[in-house]
Amino acid sequence: MLCALLTMSTDTQAADTNLNPSWTSITLSVSDLDQAMALWSGIFGFEIRAQKEGPDEGLASGWSISAGEIHRQALLATPGADSGMVHFVEFDQPGPAVRDGAQVFDLVPKNLDIYVRDIAARIKELKAAGWVFNTQSFSDVTAPDGTRFHEIHMRGHDGINIVLLELLDTEMNFTEQGYAGVGPLITIVDDAGKERDFVSGVLGLSMLHDNLLSGPEIEKMIGLPQGSALDVSIWGSADNPLGEMEVIDYRGVEGNDLYARTVPKFTGALHLTYEVARLEEFTSRLDRAGISWTDLGQRSTLSASGSFIRVLSPGGLRIEVVQKRLPGQDTSVPGN
Repeated sequence: MLCALLTMSTDTQAADTNLNPSWTSITLSVSDLDQAMALWSGIFGFEIRAQKEGPDEGLASGWSISAGEIHRQALLATPGADSGMVHFVEFDQPGPAVRDGAQVFDLVPKNLDIYVRDIAARIKELKAAGWVFNTQSFSDVTAPDGTRFHEIHMRGHDGINIVLLELLDTEMNFTEQGYAGVGPLITIVDDAGKERDFVSGVLGLSMLHDNLLSGPEIEKMIGLPQGSALDVSIWGSADNPLGEMEVIDYRGVEGNDLYARTVPKFTGALHLTYEVARLEEFTSRLDRAGISWTDLGQRSTLSASGSFIRVLSPGGLRIEVVQKRLPGQDTSVPGN
């Protein structure tokens, strides 16, 4: 998020795709649901929207695995929020982390940003609970557009990098414990131009910030070789800080493509879920753009029930799009 906030806002006009600009939920596979719940519910104070134990045919069908391979699940959210939710899934035999052994510039979902109030107090309580941070203290930054914020990176469970972000001049709905989220999911890609065209022209998201960051300070801060740079853009809704997407292309370095790991039973970030008002219109848009998609059919999961499709971004990010089922509504999707 540091990179995203070190940018200037733009007036990019989003395409009309009827897609909700904030993702509804991110699916995180975890090796130990109890550990994840102790952090996200116990410390962060996210409310539990739903829980389930045992096989789940609806979820398994979208992954082409047996229902019995799903052990436990939970859906958590900031109180009152209907976006930026976290869907935890524990498999019967969890695999290695998606980001296992990843370098900072490897191509993979990278960070989850959690907004906080009083970052010093949050760091103290998390350290007391045994969580480890990448630096001894938080960064104090004023962006070119005047945005003031504090930031620190925490080593989360299952290889997930969690960023605590305190926006000093922004009002937000926090939990009683002083947390709100998730804001952006940070994804690393190898071609920013293609990813931007997809996120803007196909998904129809608005660009909120954009910049090319370079120089010795950036190289030192991130741990990059001399001459490297970052093409950074953040996408979503100006009216909602939750459920955003941040796209980073590291210039001057070549990372390993790890997106093939974002499937069961790897642990970590697997995919985002967006809601759409009219799924058939959205799939027609994908067809006109020459983008393949997979019909997942009518499914009922912990986070949504309705007609689902799956599409991959040019960089490899897995995205599920759902038209929620309403009483008396036919949400069937024609075969792809």
